[in-house]
Amino acid sequence: MIFDQALRRELSLTTGGVFLVLVTIMVTTLVIRILGFAANGVVNPEDALVLIALATIGYLAVLLTVSLFIAVLIVLVRWYKDSEMIVWFASGLSIMSLIRPILRFAIPLIIIIALLALFAWPWANRESALISQRFQQRDDVSMVTAGQFRESAKAERVFFIEELNVDNREVKNIFVADSRNQRLSIAVAATGFIENAPTGEKNIILKDGRRYEGLPTQPDFRILEFDEYETKLRNKELTEPPPRDRERSVQELLKDPSPSNRGELLWRIGLPLMALGLVFIAIPLAYVNPRLGNYTAMFYAVLIYLIYSNLLNLAQNFVSQNRFDFFVAIWPIHLLALLIAAVLIRNRINPSLKWWKRQLPAFLTRP
Repeated sequence: MIFDQALRRELSLTTGGVFLVLVTIMVTTLVIRILGFAANGVVNPEDALVLIALATIGYLAVLLTVSLFIAVLIVLVRWYKDSEMIVWFASGLSIMSLIRPILRFAIPLIIIIALLALFAWPWANRESALISQRFQQRDDVSMVTAGQFRESAKAERVFFIEELNVDNREVKNIFVADSRNQRLSIAVAATGFIENAPTGEKNIILKDGRRYEGLPTQPDFRILEFDEYETKLRNKELTEPPPRDRERSVQELLKDPSPSNRGELLWRIGLPLMALGLVFIAIPLAYVNPRLGNYTAMFYAVLIYLIYSNLLNLAQNFVSQNRFDFFVAIWPIHLLALLIAAVLIRNRINPSLKWWKRQLPAFLTRP
């Protein structure tokens, strides 16, 4: 009982600390990337915080998996280094006694990882895609900014307004270049205003200006003077793009068992299974040989995680390319991880290599 409580307390504190550090690193990276997108006009600066939050939610499953693996490793390595493990082993416990309390702590987190991977991951990706798409399909009037050249969503028109009075909708020194219908038209005026039409459309009315149609080198080039010139800034209807496989819900993936959808489903199911496999591997991996450095176990942990994660991604790609069947690709990686954990645990119970010979057929052990 005392052992279980001490182990649970250490695991809780360490997992929380590691998770907080990883989330901080992730958020910092996302802030730099998304603010760069906002500066380049890819996303709306006003949506930057929402996009950062959605991206963080989407990666919580991966962060929690890594946090659980590292936390189990750190706690057990520290106990070995501080000789606490020797005291527990001397009291009658063994390495097998670590499995049950660690699983009691890990299984609720693995369930949370599964829920995040199955539901939070596609929801966050879908919301991010909708926000980005909404910005790309924004109406032209939302892009008009005083003192800046702005291009329409379809790159058919370029606007420039030197001064914009939002309260009374007055604009000054307006430039509008329109290349629709394969013909260039440029309208300039000193004054104008933004008008809301009864149909819900927004228009810019240019007052007392000039309009240039065509190219100066062409015979159909014209210069027209106008008292009023109206250019429509239509509110485009938001067309929701078809969801990508990473944005589809579990129900949608099951209804449409295409190779890409099956590959996405394999990754989502494989993430909590990977968390379970990493927990089992961390138990024997934490043993520290006093002759080795303090970071040996952590080096192997990073290596194992990278190999495990890449193998899972490779299996996903093979299923997405229809090279492997879903039920064939989903189990070998995780079964291999459990076998490696079992071998390492067995080797910790009996460090002698002679036990390997006892597992082999007799004819292979003869001199």
